Amino acid sequence: MKKFRFTLERVLDYKEQVEQNLRNEHGQAVREVKEQEQKIGELEVGFQSFREQIEDVKKTEISSARLLSYSGYLSTLIGKIASEKEELARRKKEEERRRELVIEAKKETSSIQMLKDKKRREYDALAAKEQEREVEEFVSNRSIAGRQEHKEG
Repeated sequence: MKKFRFTLERVLDYKEQVEQNLRNEHGQAVREVKEQEQKIGELEVGFQSFREQIEDVKKTEISSARLLSYSGYLSTLIGKIASEKEELARRKKEEERRRELVIEAKKETSSIQMLKDKKRREYDALAAKEQEREVEEFVSNRSIAGRQEHKEG
């Protein structure tokens, strides 16, 4: 019997490659989300630290111009944090989209792999029957040959 050959092997290889690429892209999106969260965390820590410094400075004599400057900087930090949170939301949305693409690709790959497995089991069962038939034929021929030798002898 000829060797097992899955007709959709090239399609399966392609789908697996696409799935792997999508997994890599999703991994990159997850890293970007984590980096963005870290960036926001650092900004928030910096904001809190600067705010505490301002509270300490307020206890001493400070000019209103300098206090206004500090206030402006805090406002800038608040705006920066808000902007980075918007970016985080965008990145999370992108990560979710990529995760959905990976799930879809995995479904496609799995369905073709299951078909390949089914075809392989069918092939193996057919090959086993073929081998069994050949053994029976061999035993039968040998038995006939043995009887003929016995009659001749």
